[in-house]
Amino acid sequence: MTGLGGGAAAPGDYVYFKSVVPLHKISIGSKLWRYYDFGPKAVPPLICIPGIAGTADVYYKQIMSLSMKGYRVISIDVPQVWNHHEWIHSFEKFLDSMNIHHVHICGTSLGGFLAQIFAQYRPRRVKSLVLSNTFLETHKFAAAMPWSPLVSWTPSFLLKRYLLTGIRDGPHEPFIADSVDFVVGQVVSRSNTYACYKYK
Repeated sequence: MTGLGGGAAAPGDYVYFKSVVPLHKISIGSKLWRYYDFGPKAVPPLICIPGIAGTADVYYKQIMSLSMKGYRVISIDVPQVWNHHEWIHSFEKFLDSMNIHHVHICGTSLGGFLAQIFAQYRPRRVKSLVLSNTFLETHKFAAAMPWSPLVSWTPSFLLKRYLLTGIRDGPHEPFIADSVDFVVGQVVSRSNTYACYKYK
């Protein structure tokens, strides 16, 4: 990740972010949404959806950098959903609760998959998509994980260990290694983990 000026991230960037940008929590039905919302409210926001190993916090550099350029950025934690209909309904309720009609969505990995699903079923609400390291369907993941029906009963520490398999493999440039360490810290510190999403 790069710093606000385009260089390497300076120590304390995240601490500064946390001191400036408040964490919001809102309950909508049975779902608890955890999110950051920063930047001018008059423009359609960029909604950032992290991958399975990420939290709303992983976009903190983008939030700071883009908000300084006049963009509104909302970074979310996806509450637990079990199918794409529940995801679409829950995300739409979240947007409605914030009186947001149109969005740009940036999704990474699983977040990119969820962004595509929402855009497919609610195309009039999505102005654009930015996708990174994502996929179009989840069947291959389910086939590679024959134990996926047991995920809801698997202890959190085992799921976290599975998510972190291979994440630190290979040499990394220092700024990439710092980003990997940040994501690992987010996974280790979270109290819950996404369940496997099996969309059909």
